[in-house]
Amino acid sequence: MRIVSSLVFGLVEWAARNGLSAESTPSDRPQQSRHLTGIRGETFAYWYLRRHGYVMVCRNFRVPGLKGEIDLVGFDGPVLAFVEVKTRTSKPGLSGLPEDAVTADKRRFLARMARQFLAERKLSTAKWRFDVFAIESRAGSRPVVRLHKGAFTN
Repeated sequence: MRIVSSLVFGLVEWAARNGLSAESTPSDRPQQSRHLTGIRGETFAYWYLRRHGYVMVCRNFRVPGLKGEIDLVGFDGPVLAFVEVKTRTSKPGLSGLPEDAVTADKRRFLARMARQFLAERKLSTAKWRFDVFAIESRAGSRPVVRLHKGAFTN
């Protein structure tokens, strides 16, 4: 399976060689462009993590009645990782680092959803953690990624 993941990630990485921004996509709504950039970032993160041995079990996990979603859930060896993906396409220094967007409120929402995920699947004894996958993507260059394993606790 790792061979397939490596091949697919190679294609995704090649497609992202000029950045992940959706600015080249004709759109009269900036929100739609940001949404498309976010989807591209999550897809990049998904294949990157698979290539590095994660076994993904869920994408875009939502809990009815709660705000937000958990972008990716997968096993990194015996540990279940809840992964928050943050993608930034702006110029350096204008909007800060992508990982800075995981605020205390965001961490609280993620923890609540993670507990719900574990309860629904009867995984109360599983070892788990929160990872943050940060992507900086500038037009004309390959994305720069940082994976923060165990980025915060619940």
